[in-house]
Amino acid sequence: MTLKIVITIFVLFAISRTYLRLKDGAIDTLQFVFWLFVWALVGVIGFWPGVTQRLANILGIERGIDSIVYFSIVVLFYLIYRAYVKIENLEHDITKIVRDESLNEFKKNE
Repeated sequence: MTLKIVITIFVLFAISRTYLRLKDGAIDTLQFVFWLFVWALVGVIGFWPGVTQRLANILGIERGIDSIVYFSIVVLFYLIYRAYVKIENLEHDITKIVRDESLNEFKKNE
């Protein structure tokens, strides 16, 4: 029972932080829905761990925890890929800005 209380508090805290990031404009609605789904899933698994075994049976995996680990790895790889793409785009934008500023400064000094 103590674990369920801790999970509930954690999930509510995580959802509140996610909502505040949405309100501040740090994340958009789609990201908010994604994280809301993730935290709700954590809550469901915390209260009903048998759900993972049913998922494992559907996927043909032996243990329920293995299905969660596999799913988590896939999600982490996807999130890392998205972060990588965003970083690459930021580097490209910064290079363009620095190049334009340098050319403007050069033209001023001529």
